[in-house]
Amino acid sequence: MVKNQEVNWEQYFQHIRPVCPWSGAAYKKGEIKFVKWTGEVDPLGQNQAIVYICEKYNRRRLKKLHKKIDIDPKYEWLWSEPTVGPNGAPIPILIQQDKRKLFDLRFDTGYYDDIIG
Repeated sequence: MVKNQEVNWEQYFQHIRPVCPWSGAAYKKGEIKFVKWTGEVDPLGQNQAIVYICEKYNRRRLKKLHKKIDIDPKYEWLWSEPTVGPNGAPIPILIQQDKRKLFDLRFDTGYYDDIIG
């Protein structure tokens, strides 16, 4: 497990609460695993998410990597880095989540209300 000492993950997850309200609680419960990206995808196990730290990746390279690995119907893959906008991660990361669990969480919080009317 990797914990980047320069990143205050608790603060980051609190900051993105408006767009990802469950991440802070998952972080506090220890349900988010942090690993350095090696090219290998880990099984989620009991984790709500795995954050892959993609050191030295710029935005373009991170987006290409995301497109390449976002093929498994079981997982939802997200990417973020500092230039994404106000909710950008402090360092380049890929985030792996269970697609069904994420859908259910989003549904329960009204994320899809505008879409389904």
